Order: sequence, then C-alpha cells, then structure tokens
Amino acid sequence: MTDNFTPGAFADELAAAGIPDHMHGWLGRFGVGALVVKMGIRFLEMSPERTVATMPVEGNTQVAGILHGGAHVVLAETLGSFSAGMHAGPGRHAVGIEVNATHHRSIDSGTVTGTCTAIHLGRTLATHEIVMTDAQGRRLSTARITNMLRDNA
Repeated sequence: MTDNFTPGAFADELAAAGIPDHMHGWLGRFGVGALVVKMGIRFLEMSPERTVATMPVEGNTQVAGILHGGAHVVLAETLGSFSAGMHAGPGRHAVGIEVNATHHRSIDSGTVTGTCTAIHLGRTLATHEIVMTDAQGRRLSTARITNMLRDNA
C-alpha cells in the first residue's frame, strides 16, 4: 500500500524509476505517478534542458503487437512534464496545455528511448521536443509538448 502523506513515502518508487537522489525531495511526497510505474518508464538523465528515459515495448502494445501510439505519447508527455516542472522551480508547477505526436516507424519488441530537449524555457511557458528511438537509434516518433508554468496555490 502506498502512503501519499508521509514525506519520503515514495523513496523505493523513485529509486526504481531511476530518479537521482538529489531530486527525491521534490518528488518524495508524490512519486513518479502510477502511469509511469505501470508503463515501466525508467529515467536516465534529468534536467530542464534534457531528460532521457527508457520504456519497454512489452506490456505497452496494441492489438497488432506493436508499441501503442498512446504509449509513445505517455513517454513524451512524462519527459516534457518532468523537464518543465524542473524548469518551473520551487513554489511553481507545470501544467500541460498542448501535446502532439507523429509516428514514423513501428516497434514490436525491445526498449524505446525518449530524449526530451528544450525548445523554449520561458517564465510562463516551456516547450520541449521529444524523440523516441529504438536500440539502433532509428526514430520511431517525434512529439512536442507545451506546459504552462504556474505559481503553487
């Protein structure tokens, strides 16, 4: 059972997702989110300018046996939202206002790597491009997300 009210309650979840120790204070009360856990997303690099994570194809396929298009978007939105949240900084948060994706190539096994790169890091908006690739570095999809940056209530 998960305890959402105890600081540090998500330490195991954060470690399993590859979240660096220095970020546990920021995410310690909330974790990485149930969908990130369910999809098997694991972070390799995290900053407002560049965030990289992997996701297995297995368990995230559609009826034809290929990676679900929505899974591409989940990975993209996760990376863009985390990057924007880091850019927003203490006392602020990111709210997604637009996401789009173009699928270039299918994949039916292995691991997908998402690389999120900042396009614009402003005071009120952050926009990131996310490129999903296979193990051979072939582009599978390209997404873009824009987050509005807001002060916490």
